[in-house]
Amino acid sequence: MTNPYLARYVDLHILQDIPASCLNRGRYNEPKTLMFGNTQRGAISSQCAKRANRQALETLLGEPAARTRMLPPRLAKALREAGWPEDLARFAAAQIPRSATSEGLATDPDADDRTLAMLYLPADTILDDLAALCTRHRTALEKGMAKEAKSTAKGPAAYLPTDDVVSLLCQRTASISLFGRFLAGLADAHVDGAVQMAWPFTTHTSDLQPDFFTAVEDWAPPGDSASAHLDTAYLSAGVFYRYASVNFTDLTHNLDGKTSQAIALLAAFTDVFISTLPQAKKNSTAPHTLPDTVHYVVRDRRPVSLASAFHQPVKADRHGGYLAPSRSALSRHAGIITQMFGTRHRIAQGHVTQAPDPEPLEHLGERHTSYDDLIDALTAAAGAPATPPRRYTAA
Repeated sequence: MTNPYLARYVDLHILQDIPASCLNRGRYNEPKTLMFGNTQRGAISSQCAKRANRQALETLLGEPAARTRMLPPRLAKALREAGWPEDLARFAAAQIPRSATSEGLATDPDADDRTLAMLYLPADTILDDLAALCTRHRTALEKGMAKEAKSTAKGPAAYLPTDDVVSLLCQRTASISLFGRFLAGLADAHVDGAVQMAWPFTTHTSDLQPDFFTAVEDWAPPGDSASAHLDTAYLSAGVFYRYASVNFTDLTHNLDGKTSQAIALLAAFTDVFISTLPQAKKNSTAPHTLPDTVHYVVRDRRPVSLASAFHQPVKADRHGGYLAPSRSALSRHAGIITQMFGTRHRIAQGHVTQAPDPEPLEHLGERHTSYDDLIDALTAAAGAPATPPRRYTAA
């Protein structure tokens, strides 16, 4: 991880009106909520939002990755399909976590040797690469399996070269470089994430809305009008504040200093962040709105969330609705931040909004006409040369 005081950050702030939906369910199968400003808000967990964005980014780039504990059983299946005997395929697949470190990665032998820790790997290449590694060392694996069948020694040995196994487990995709990776017991695979993502929450108080529903029996006997299923679902709705920050310096570092690749990946992530929501219950709610307002700030030294703009829940304006007062609250708070924090570390800012042209959002920077224009502007600013840090000297 780079020195945060020498890093460049791209902050993304979104206001989005989302109709009745259940984008992220909680423990009791109800929309998640949180308390903020001493009042209940509709909410989406950052884990849920990040997963939706990660999968959308991988689809956009055609570069899937997998978070999984199932690597050994999936590899064993691939080896069986390639003609390996069942026992040798399982033994070879179990060698991947066993050979990854001197102690081996912990696995569950009662569950097909799945790893106890989640792995995060390139989904479209890893099985082929590991199968090829096992094939090159098949003779050693066969001898090792025969040896262990006769041995009474405690602790299984490793029969694959550790360096080769680690090299494959440390492969990256664009999403791994962006979102990071931590693998307990394998420090070489660690990648510091360049994205921080907050819980989206409603800018106003939001109560759950019960939906009593029935499923009608289409083949009911004559005179029987009873429903086949009765239940109550809960939905939430409102204007959500969504926030993410990209450490562009860390992202460039994760891409081995390739600034052009970092700019392209930042553009792809921004596109995805603007357009992606979790998809729970989409078939029965279809909450496919687009953001009302997108605001970005490119700054050095540290990111700045504008969540406190909504600590006091906004009230509906006299015409009804929370969009206009939410825009005003966001712009007003951005102005307060500028007044307090100054502009010497701010490189650029701007916004896109559905607000009518006469409506001023003067503290959100230049008004762009489209998402594409906004993405072009923020990526150009992110890649601009850094300003030397201010030096403080004694009088």
